[in-house]
Amino acid sequence: MQIRPDQLDAHLGRGLKPLYTIHGDEPLLAQEAADAIRAAARAAGYGERKVFTVSGAHFDWSAVLGAAQAMSLFAERQLIEIRIPTGKPGKEGSEALQRYCGQLSEDVLTLVQLPRLDFQQSKAAWFAALDAAGLTLRVETLERKVLPAWLAQRLARQGQRVQPGDEGQRTLAFFADRIEGNLLAAHQEMQKLALLHPSGELSFEQVEAAVLNVARYDTPKLAEAVWSGQLARALRMLDGLRAEGVAPVLVHWTLAEDMRALARGRAALDEGKPLPLALKEARVWGLKERLFERLLPTLDDPQMAHLLEAASLCDGIVKGLKHPEWPHEPWAALRRLMLMAIELQPVAGAPPAPRRLALQ
Repeated sequence: MQIRPDQLDAHLGRGLKPLYTIHGDEPLLAQEAADAIRAAARAAGYGERKVFTVSGAHFDWSAVLGAAQAMSLFAERQLIEIRIPTGKPGKEGSEALQRYCGQLSEDVLTLVQLPRLDFQQSKAAWFAALDAAGLTLRVETLERKVLPAWLAQRLARQGQRVQPGDEGQRTLAFFADRIEGNLLAAHQEMQKLALLHPSGELSFEQVEAAVLNVARYDTPKLAEAVWSGQLARALRMLDGLRAEGVAPVLVHWTLAEDMRALARGRAALDEGKPLPLALKEARVWGLKERLFERLLPTLDDPQMAHLLEAASLCDGIVKGLKHPEWPHEPWAALRRLMLMAIELQPVAGAPPAPRRLALQ
């Protein structure tokens, strides 16, 4: 059974399951979920704890299976943690986990910790066995749009709040921009606010003075900002990626792949295929599918040809070539390419209309 992290406390309050699986790419939420399970286990009398970290192909799974069957020397109940940092238990581990789930004891509570799993891993027999034997929590990076509410909730836990109205929303938006993609650092920044200021209302100036810029970005998030037309956020993320030392070739590849997908989708539409089928042929899924669903009908062939030509020119620049009409510096060229892509975004409330893509 799969649940969200915010549902965990309610489930723990109704009693413990024999097995909990946590997987995802957000360390803070995964850590807090594991801590909550450990605390509930201690309160229920699971006094002994054993931790197994699966490392390498030669891990001894018999030790895990034996520990689950052995009587505890120091307590009536025990907590067993199985950590698989790679998310790949291997053939022997897959079989061992399935056997483990088939012989769970009421005197043993098991916590399995995994990284983010790809589609193939999430459909594996060993993961299905874990999911069927207990509760599964998927912890994902929070989207930018939900960060202000998440921050307000966290501040409330420590007795603090922002000002009401637009000023408070401005404060939360500023805070979210500073910590996006780095919730561990966000937690530290909120602890700092608790030390610096008493319970009660926080002003924008207090938050601005205290919160460091600890945001962390990745190229897929940059692409989402570009294709949703979020100009300020996209520019901020591009600067952040540059400051973090990300290779400009990687940033260009991400944007160019999306542009090629748009071209495939536009070609499918021109052939008379419906939009869902065009998106499928363009190999677009998830959030980007919703973004392209909005964008594709507004494009025309000259726009796509111009954008693909720009991507080709930018490709040469990030690899060391020069062009008289483009900046010679790779990040400046990427900025121009990104702005050209954002210029394609349809204006909210306006009918679709062709828009000229300028090189200047």
